[in-house]
Amino acid sequence: MSRQVLWAPWRMTYVEGESPRTKGCIFCDLPAHGDPRENLVLHADDDAVVMLNRYPYNSGHLMVAPRRHAGDPLELAPEAWAGLMEHLRRALAALRETFRPEGVNVGANLGAAAGAGIADHLHWHLVPRWPGDTNFMPVLAEVKVVPQHLLATYDLLKRHYA
Repeated sequence: MSRQVLWAPWRMTYVEGESPRTKGCIFCDLPAHGDPRENLVLHADDDAVVMLNRYPYNSGHLMVAPRRHAGDPLELAPEAWAGLMEHLRRALAALRETFRPEGVNVGANLGAAAGAGIADHLHWHLVPRWPGDTNFMPVLAEVKVVPQHLLATYDLLKRHYA
């Protein structure tokens, strides 16, 4: 059996550098500093931030978070919650129109014990899904192949937040 090599040079910034989790809160810091495209921030306003996941499960993997640094939905005022849910709906509509997935996983992990990688800032993951999108790579090699470059994904989705 010949050995296959998959190239993912964009991951070198993660491999060679510090983990993004050691540099503060991505939902607070990235919308406030630097180039939105480079930071993968599609939209930020007083209520919410919508951004691509830098290490996606699938093309189009988005995250929606409140601008307020809060780790629990109960910390948000009802008005803030309602505004956040509208941003979640808008992100879902953008994903469906852009990628035409046959399903979408929408979820939030509340607390580190529930699997939250950033437990102190509430956020939802929206992951577009297609039949057969789980291939042999995650099962045999513990590797996920995402076919689209993050900046190409960003450019496709950004028009929904222009």
